Amino acid sequence: MTSTDNHTPPSRTITKLDMVTSPIAGACLLLFLIAGLLTNGYAVLVDHLSLITTTPSWSTFMNGAVMQNIAHSLADAPMPSNAAKFERGLSWIAVGDLGARVREGDPNWLFYNAELEPNPNNKDDAATRANKVIEINKGLLHQNIKLLVVIVPDKSRIEQNHLGTLHRSKLFSDRIDNWIQSISASGVNTIDLTPDFLAYKSQGGDSYFRTDSHWNEQGAEIAASVIAQRIKVLNIQPQPLQASEINNRSQVARPGDLVRVAGIDWLPEKLQPTPETVQLSSFKVIEAHSPSSPNTNLSDDLFGDANLPNIVLLGTSFSRNSNFLSFLEHYLGVKVANFAMDGGEFYGAARDYFHSPSFKETPPKLIIWEIPERSIESKISYDKLK
Repeated sequence: MTSTDNHTPPSRTITKLDMVTSPIAGACLLLFLIAGLLTNGYAVLVDHLSLITTTPSWSTFMNGAVMQNIAHSLADAPMPSNAAKFERGLSWIAVGDLGARVREGDPNWLFYNAELEPNPNNKDDAATRANKVIEINKGLLHQNIKLLVVIVPDKSRIEQNHLGTLHRSKLFSDRIDNWIQSISASGVNTIDLTPDFLAYKSQGGDSYFRTDSHWNEQGAEIAASVIAQRIKVLNIQPQPLQASEINNRSQVARPGDLVRVAGIDWLPEKLQPTPETVQLSSFKVIEAHSPSSPNTNLSDDLFGDANLPNIVLLGTSFSRNSNFLSFLEHYLGVKVANFAMDGGEFYGAARDYFHSPSFKETPPKLIIWEIPERSIESKISYDKLK
């Protein structure tokens, strides 16, 4: 048998088209490289783009961390960032691709990919977070402070009928129940909002935005009402009292954060997923006074501890969206101190608050800790849990 391993393929005759287009392709590549060099140089020399954001060492140089740091920094320069932006827009227009972090279910319904695919180390990471909550709860009880952990179910759990062809991992089915059982067994007060959201869903309502990862006002109001009912049986006297009313409910256009995460928010509106019009409520405080003196207005005792909120809200951007805080204050009839953090994930807001003068000097009576379901098993950066 004759071997063909070293067989040389037949050569192709160079055509006139090749001779015309090859120099053009080469010139375009050269211009692209020059443009990249000039824009990156401008970003470094004029805009003071920092190539190395951490102090380099011999070990970080040898393991490639320094070069990786430089690569990440250069990705923020005009040429690479704009190229990436155009690539995202063209991918969406051409094939409906939204990148690695966002998926489209039904038309105009967007979901976080993190709510669909499990973290390989999910069980260990969930256990680590449970132990952290249990540890914090024990420390708070020693200070006569109660903790109420509120789990916000994934959008992909509640809005499953809008997933279309997307698949949500079966490993997620029992994770809220399992995690709540692991912390409630150690005495942590918990709320799972899933039953209430599903009940609203059965009536034809949606608790989440179409193009955003957060709950809408209907979801936020349901959550606030459930939490307020639970607090009433925790034997806490909230302060300062503050009665409010919903002054107006209007309909407004709202851009979705998942459109931004997908990198297509720069496209003309007609090329983006269909924008949504959502409910937006406004609130009016009609009465505010301290419990010790019901007829005293808050402005009469600005520096009195009696008028400092003794209920604190920790959590993520859920607690900073869709008027959740205003609904919570409305149903509780008190002022609530909000220390929630955008992008804080599981522990960001809690870490900052527990190390703050506010906690040390004026500790509350109750801490509400809002935790999104997807944060329970997400990959842990252990240095962020300290």
